Amino acid sequence: MSVFAGPLNRLIDELKRMPGIGQKSAQRIAFHIERSAREDAQRLSQAILEVKDKIRLCSICNNLTENDPCAYCLDPTRDPGLICVVETPYNVAGVERTREFHGRYHVLHGALSPLQGIGPEQLKLKNLIGRLKGGTVREIIVATNPNVEGEATAVYLSKLIKPLGVKVTRIAMGIPVGSELEFADEVTMLKAMEGRREI
Repeated sequence: MSVFAGPLNRLIDELKRMPGIGQKSAQRIAFHIERSAREDAQRLSQAILEVKDKIRLCSICNNLTENDPCAYCLDPTRDPGLICVVETPYNVAGVERTREFHGRYHVLHGALSPLQGIGPEQLKLKNLIGRLKGGTVREIIVATNPNVEGEATAVYLSKLIKPLGVKVTRIAMGIPVGSELEFADEVTMLKAMEGRREI
């Protein structure tokens, strides 16, 4: 016999399917929704439906957008000769938080992972190659995650793009700010040493 009423259990089960939400978090959210005013629940459900109905991929960079092309691709102040390649749309937000990148983006929607059946065909590469053939792109910054899949993707992109005469760079990796060297593993320390710069 279930502890909670049927509709509450169904809501908890649906919330648990979301990434990063376990049983306790799902219960807290479900009870918060139950206590909220009906108008709050309607706004939440409407926002979810709008995301499903109105969000699509930008035809140029594959970022999530309501209008195609997206705001980054249409922004005349952004440098079209500099493209930052990321794995997911939320990686764009991470780069944007720096307020230092003024180029454009390309979202792959994944990283190479043969064990999970993700090869080059599953990544959004076709329109990236199309953008490079225009001759205006001078540098690709590969900002994939610093893990096995991200590294494999970076190496693959480099081999794919360099023959087209475009410079390919990789974001620096290493010791995070605020941490201590004694806690760094050997790969992180190696990447930090390789990415050193003159001060």
